[in-house]
Amino acid sequence: MQTMIILGTVIVALIIFFIRAPSTLTRFIGQGAIRVTIGVLCLFFINVFGGAIGLHIPINIFTVLISSILGLFGVVSLACIHLFVLM
Repeated sequence: MQTMIILGTVIVALIIFFIRAPSTLTRFIGQGAIRVTIGVLCLFFINVFGGAIGLHIPINIFTVLISSILGLFGVVSLACIHLFVLM
């Protein structure tokens, strides 16, 4: 399974390299990947340091999308929802 993912990623990268995809498309994909990575890292650190006060936000597709689209405001909103609504 892992080899299929790696092979698929390499094939997509080669297609983009040879076709010379428009720079706006590659810029959009790159910015999206960076935002998702930062969102996941923020959720991870919230879980690590918030464990002392009982704060745990599951890292799933919905929380990652919220934190990626809304940024820091989304992470704080998820934490407030967990603290004030769910507890």
